[in-house]
Amino acid sequence: MIGAIRIAIVDDHPLFREGVTRSLSEIGGFEMVGEGATAQDAERLASTVRPDILLLDISMPGGGLAAVANILADHPAQKIVMLTVSEANTDVTKALNAGVRGYVLKGIGSRALADILRNVAAGESYLSPTLSARLLSDLQSLQPADGTTDRLRQLTGRQTEILRLVAEGLSNKEVALRLDLQEKTVKHHMTGVLSKLNVRNRTEAALMMREFRDRDRNRP
Repeated sequence: MIGAIRIAIVDDHPLFREGVTRSLSEIGGFEMVGEGATAQDAERLASTVRPDILLLDISMPGGGLAAVANILADHPAQKIVMLTVSEANTDVTKALNAGVRGYVLKGIGSRALADILRNVAAGESYLSPTLSARLLSDLQSLQPADGTTDRLRQLTGRQTEILRLVAEGLSNKEVALRLDLQEKTVKHHMTGVLSKLNVRNRTEAALMMREFRDRDRNRP
């Protein structure tokens, strides 16, 4: 039997932490291995407890996004899911660019959250649909309606290969491992991708690739 997914949660609202812990424990298949209230707690848990998934809020003493950067610098394989009320595009893009595996809005049902955590533990990524739609809408407002295909055609074969993996949710380090490249080489290629696609960050580039891929799949 597959072991329980080990979860640690860091949120500065004790009642919220207790609610998530109780809900996941009742559903089963999860082991709550730690909790905290600050960015320092998050970094400590990542170093000492090494959970399968670390649930973080953005708004906490020390800053959730700052904690993400520090944790992934030391533990790049750590899976992090943001569980927050923030719907700000800047927070979403910063979190995704930093390398989190999921961005979930508070208010989600416990069973839906459990499903998301199972998928993240299995290697998938997750972005709340409302946020994904908003980011895509903002991206489309910056691009000519028929310009996506033309822009993607400007990419080299290697750039396209890298962008496809980024669109699947892989970090630069994971892309480098998958393609047997140096991480700095992947970063160099992504700089070229952003320039050719005329987008601001890797999140927008990934959304453009996903939009193109989904539209291509739905073609008769």
